[in-house]
This record gives sequence, C-alpha cells and structure tokens, in this order.
Amino acid sequence: MNLKEAFISALNSIRANKLRASLTLLGIVIGVFSIIGVMTLLDALQKGIDSGLSQLGTNTFQVQKWPVTFVSGPGKWRKYEKRKPITIDEGNRLRELAVLPKLVGLEDWSGGKTVKYGPTQTNPNFQLAGVTSEFLVANNHTVSDGRFFTEDDIKTTRNIAVVGMEVVDKLFPFSSPLDKEIEVDGNRFTIVGVLKAKGENLGQSQDNIVLIPLLTMDKIYGARKNRSINITVSARSKAQLDETMEEVIGLMRQIRKVPPGEDNDFDIFSNESLIREANNFTVYFKYGAGVISFISLIAAGIGIMNIMLVTVTERTKEIGIRMAIGAKRGNILTQFLFEAILLCEIGGVIGIAIGIGVGNLLGTMLNTPVSIPYDWVVIGLIVCSLIGILFGTYPAFKAAKLNPIDALRYE
Repeated sequence: MNLKEAFISALNSIRANKLRASLTLLGIVIGVFSIIGVMTLLDALQKGIDSGLSQLGTNTFQVQKWPVTFVSGPGKWRKYEKRKPITIDEGNRLRELAVLPKLVGLEDWSGGKTVKYGPTQTNPNFQLAGVTSEFLVANNHTVSDGRFFTEDDIKTTRNIAVVGMEVVDKLFPFSSPLDKEIEVDGNRFTIVGVLKAKGENLGQSQDNIVLIPLLTMDKIYGARKNRSINITVSARSKAQLDETMEEVIGLMRQIRKVPPGEDNDFDIFSNESLIREANNFTVYFKYGAGVISFISLIAAGIGIMNIMLVTVTERTKEIGIRMAIGAKRGNILTQFLFEAILLCEIGGVIGIAIGIGVGNLLGTMLNTPVSIPYDWVVIGLIVCSLIGILFGTYPAFKAAKLNPIDALRYE
C-alpha cells in the first residue's frame, strides 16, 4: 500500500464514522486553538508594542526621575519618590558638558489639562509640555502646518504654542488654528504651528498635546510641587549609542553629585529598553499557553488512542480479509498509523484557523495589527503529527499483529 492508497483509506474511514471522528478531532482542535489563539494575540500585541513604544527618535534615549516601567514591591516606589527632581539648570549643564550627543533636548510635562477656545473646550486629558527646539527630532514629530519654536522663542518666554492634531479636530474643525489664541489654566497662547498626526500609542492618543517654549513653562508653572524635567539625548549613530549613554550617565552623576558606589538617582530608557521590558513580560504568557496547550494535546492524544483501539476492534474482520488477500503487516500498520496522523492534522488545521481568527479578532479590539504567527503554525502542525505518531503507533501495531485466521473468525 502506497501513501496515496493509505490516505484514501484513512479518509474513507473518517467519512464512514463522522460523529466519532468529530468528537475525536474536538480535543485536538481545542488544544491547537488554545496555543495558536494565544500566540496570535501575543504576536499582534508584540507588533503593536514594538511600534507603539518606538516613541523616541532614532538612536535616542531619555533621562528622567521616574522609571518608565511599572515598579512593584513594598517600599520600591518610595525609593524613586525620594529622588531629587531633575532641574532645568542640570539639563543645561549637561548640554554644555556632553561632547558625544548629536542633540540634547529638555522637556517639562504636565497632564490633565483642558484646552479652551472661546466657548469650546476639550476634555481634561490633554498634555502640556514646555520644550526646547530639539523636541521634534528627539520625539519623531513633524510640523504639518506653521512652524516650530526657534531659540529666540525659547529665550524670550513668548506665549506661543504648537498643538497636536486632536486640539485642531476639537477646537478648530472648520478653520485654520494658526494665529488663534487658546487658553490653558487661564493662560493664553497664540498657535504658531500644528504637529502632524501620529495616532494612538498603545490605546492612548499622541495628538492630545500642547507644546510651549520651555522657559515659558518655567515662568508659569515653575513653582509647582514635585516638578522634574526629562532630558532627551540623541546619539550621532547607533554605533555610538552605548558610548553616548555612558557619557551622559557619568556626567549626570557628576552634575547631581551622586557619591561613588551609590545607585544612579535618575533613570534612563530608550525604545530598545522599553521593547525589551515588554518582551520579557509577554514571554511568561507564551510559556503558560504552551504548558496548558501541551496538556490539552496529551489528553487529546489519549482520546485518539482509545478511538483507534475501538476502530481496530470493530474492523478486525476487515483486517483479516485484507491479510488473506495479500496485505502485509506493514500495510496494515501504515493504514492505521496514517489514519491517526490524518485525524490529528485535520484537527490541527481547524484549530489553527480558529485560533488565528479569534486571536486577530481580540487583537483588533485592542487596536493591534493583524498577525499570523507562522512559526507557531508550523510548530502546531509538527506537534499534531507527533501526537498522531505517538498515540497511533500502539493501535496500529495491535492491528498489524492480528492473526489472519483469528481475525476472519471474529464476530
């Protein structure tokens, strides 16, 4: 019996016992669906995270008081709270001393703002930031209309603003925002530029921002409690990124007078570090999904073994007839083993299709890109074949070892 005949025979056997085959397939479908569904969702989330966390410019990192990733554990957050704020003077000192960076920009953020224009106002979820002229390059932003701040704008503390597209959509849906005056916390700012829309970042808008010159921000909000600026640094090339980071760390320790041997009293993050943290977080979900799915597939494999043993018993006379007309034991072994593998593969294909569909459906709800985890699809099909071979071998051997005379007499 060649592979084609074995395939046709196995397919006919499955068709002849549709209900039994369907119940047998169910275990494989559930096992494969669980792992492919989870891996599809995680793969989609991973792509969303990789693009969403790339908020800084190329070869750029940021120095700030607070860690950018979640900190858990008793007393750990207290440690960061006790750190001294990073001041504008310290940022300017770093700009003077650092040799390797391509640019060093300063940013002073304050959230929860309502932006007003006449009788119209936004929700109180907008971000206000005082920035230097390096902001655009350092944060992957571009101006779509008007202009950005010049060094003169920064030094003269002018009340001007560059706004995100969400400000335009909500306050100026039918007119140009340029040269219009908006109000934030009772302070009026003339709009001189509009940022190109960037969309959402992990479910949060990147366009609900109002930028003003750094020293204007300092003049208005300089006395607020717990104020600490962020320092954004861009290296000249990727090859110099680590060296630039080391120089900045050393200079910041010197500027902030951190004693030798003590931990830094500031944090540094980059796109790469954020993505690495996210990858470390999602890998545990992959391990968990893999273990659960493995257990499901083992249970499904045991079910297939039981069904195949029942099939061998029911088809004992057929096996005897086949042997009587010349079928070899190897032919019988191949036929039943192929049937077990085919059952597993059909279940695997159905499980993969459902898993990819459900995983992407859930991912779409979270605004992640459509994804197909090709590596896990291949792994799923290979595992299904191994399950078929592992749990189909014993029933196939049992069928092949039947005595033809006893098989013919079986009722």
